[in-house]
Amino acid sequence: MARIVKAPEVRRDEIVAAARELFALQGINATTFQDIADRVGVTRGLVYHYAGSMSGLVDQVLAACVTDFARDLRAWDAQRVTGDIDGAITAYVRLLRDHLPNRATDTATDRDDSAPASARPVPRIDDAGLYVRYIDASVEAVVRVLEESTIPAYAARHDIAIDHVRETFELMLHGLIGVLRNRPDIGDDVLADLVRQTLRLAPNDPAA
Repeated sequence: MARIVKAPEVRRDEIVAAARELFALQGINATTFQDIADRVGVTRGLVYHYAGSMSGLVDQVLAACVTDFARDLRAWDAQRVTGDIDGAITAYVRLLRDHLPNRATDTATDRDDSAPASARPVPRIDDAGLYVRYIDASVEAVVRVLEESTIPAYAARHDIAIDHVRETFELMLHGLIGVLRNRPDIGDDVLADLVRQTLRLAPNDPAA
């Protein structure tokens, strides 16, 4: 079979995408360069050429996940209905769930390895330090997007009833993530109530 030559950026994206899928399916620690090479259909040496090291490849994958989280949050903000605060909170809670990584040790009993990987899967992060680093980067990216658009849009219609706005959002996000990690079956309605209580949001007024 003739060797297929692709542009470096295309090949790099393929390798990162394959690594992301495998990290989601079997966890970061269980994935090897050979696994990734087999999935892409290239040699192990080519994966090493583009990745440099497994830690470097992990960093690329997690950076892509953070970028996707921020992109989806901007889409969420663009789709919000003015005044429908409850609807926006409910949609945000679902978005947060979708972008949270699993620790591999937490999901051993309830995961479905036969399920197909999503278009943008979230890795299973085995290492506690790496998990914290990803969460910190995600929270920073989320707060930055909220500061760009959502918070100013809210302030144009309502008084902001909290002090230390950035710090309150950071505290809330880390708290929600902790609750979801320890109680993944918690209802979205409870999480939405926690958001409302923490941010002291105005009443819903979608018709306004």
